[in-house]
Amino acid sequence: MSSPRSPMAPPQSFLWTRRVVLTVLAVFALLPVYVMISSSLKPLQDVSGKFQWIPTNLTIRPYFDIWKTVPLAKYFVNSLIVAGAATVLSVVIAVFAAYAVSRYKFRGKRTFTITVLSTQMFPGILFLLPLFLIFVNIGNSTGIELYGSRAGLILTYLTFSLPFSIWMLIGYFDSIPRELDEAAMVDGCGPIRALFQVVVPAAVPGIVAVAVYAFMTAWGEVLFASVMTDDQTRTLAVGLQGYATQNDVYWNQIMAASLVVSVPVVVGFLLLQRYLVAGLTAGAVK
Repeated sequence: MSSPRSPMAPPQSFLWTRRVVLTVLAVFALLPVYVMISSSLKPLQDVSGKFQWIPTNLTIRPYFDIWKTVPLAKYFVNSLIVAGAATVLSVVIAVFAAYAVSRYKFRGKRTFTITVLSTQMFPGILFLLPLFLIFVNIGNSTGIELYGSRAGLILTYLTFSLPFSIWMLIGYFDSIPRELDEAAMVDGCGPIRALFQVVVPAAVPGIVAVAVYAFMTAWGEVLFASVMTDDQTRTLAVGLQGYATQNDVYWNQIMAASLVVSVPVVVGFLLLQRYLVAGLTAGAVK
């Protein structure tokens, strides 16, 4: 004899509807991934012809050819340097700026916060021409070549990731009791020491969320990377276009390269998932 169902349990119709919806969403999300994987394991003639859901001629040759068709290793290094530097700078600057806004009162504090947040309202393409002209003029007047350099691209990405990073960390620092800072200062800590010994350890989830956002912004950006780089500083997002030539499009290599360049992002998400969820939750509460 089956036990009576709890009055708080959802009805069976709701449970089945949820299962069907989740199944459809899972198929919708995983189907493109399957197409990418299967296409990356096919010869070019099979990818260019009629699509087959189950490949008949499996090969891993595209995963070796991707490094020869275009200088993918150089693009990979450029992306790691640019995305890594932009992430570190965004986190370090945002930590100091957000701590100052969260813990101290100063004239123009509210204006500063609103200005930082309002920068996210404008599309990136509006900044493309101004940044291009600024970098060119700096190079002509000082000899410091920012256009076509990794340093220029890092500064470009900071203009997008830094404002959001500051705003997000302000909300996270506000959720940390100020009594912790005061107790640390009573024990002889100065403001900087209290920041690194008390506030930063408590704000690790928020800092990780900011770091992931900054890295993702720099890793997959195409618009500015296609204009602000040259053959030596080109990043992965732009370098993948090299698999499309005037004579042919190497679809199997494009799929293989797309999977390879996604590995750092996927691994990072898996390793930092618990911190990322906690950081985003705190930001949403604020």
